[in-house]
Amino acid sequence: MELFRYLHPEQGPRLGAETSEGFFDLTAYDPEVFASISSWLAHERPAEIALLAEKAVSRYAEIDPDWQILPPVDGKMEVWAAGVTYEDSKRARMAESEGGGDFYDRVYDADRPELFFKANPWRVVAPGDPVSIRTDSRWDVPEPELTLVLCASGRIVGVTVGNDMSSRSIEGENPLYLPQAKSYAGACAVGPTIRIVDVDVELKNLPITLEISREGETAFSGETSTARMKRTPHELAEWLFKTLPFPDGALLMTGTGLIPPDSFTLQSGDVVTISIGGVGTLINPVA
Repeated sequence: MELFRYLHPEQGPRLGAETSEGFFDLTAYDPEVFASISSWLAHERPAEIALLAEKAVSRYAEIDPDWQILPPVDGKMEVWAAGVTYEDSKRARMAESEGGGDFYDRVYDADRPELFFKANPWRVVAPGDPVSIRTDSRWDVPEPELTLVLCASGRIVGVTVGNDMSSRSIEGENPLYLPQAKSYAGACAVGPTIRIVDVDVELKNLPITLEISREGETAFSGETSTARMKRTPHELAEWLFKTLPFPDGALLMTGTGLIPPDSFTLQSGDVVTISIGGVGTLINPVA
């Protein structure tokens, strides 16, 4: 089962469910639990409640597929991200760094992962809307990432597709510039749906593909798998929740294993397509 957030033309943001029978209004099934993504994640048993709803959801109103799909994040949720979780990412960060490369080597092997704040809900870009590159950056790339959907207790209850936009030139200049390289207007896109999961093992071997098109041609394409992650999704989620509560739940991007070559940088007008097997496809133009 997959959940998504959409804009009803008269009733505002609501939750929908995608099942084998079609698209249905999940908020109508239970207006309290499914009033929003955050209210669902605040529930004691969010995954079980969602699976239970799947059995009855077809009784409720169908959703017009032309209605606007919103990012699956709202309320007081936060989007966080993990870095240097793939060896390819470690090598790329070490190569781009102007004197701080050993930091990435050390964090790759350390017990504690690199975790950083990415965006709050109102800054998250919806599927189909443009992501951005910084005007003060000369080297920019998308980062396709499996994104964990975590309930208030810290358990993984779903996954979605994430694009952790990054300025490689700013981070490469100084690792302390990471927040500026990672958090800016248009730097975070997630969606379009949340796939409900109940066991961590389902996330260990998912194919991830990235395609960047430019003027109708493929400018870059690549593929990897979550099997190449150094850390497990469960481990990353556990570290995020160690001393930081998320009463409305959170999204956690798990790092990228797809790095375009040093000669490549995004341009305005490019289109970024990220697909994760069994999870979905996120498409955003670049502004």
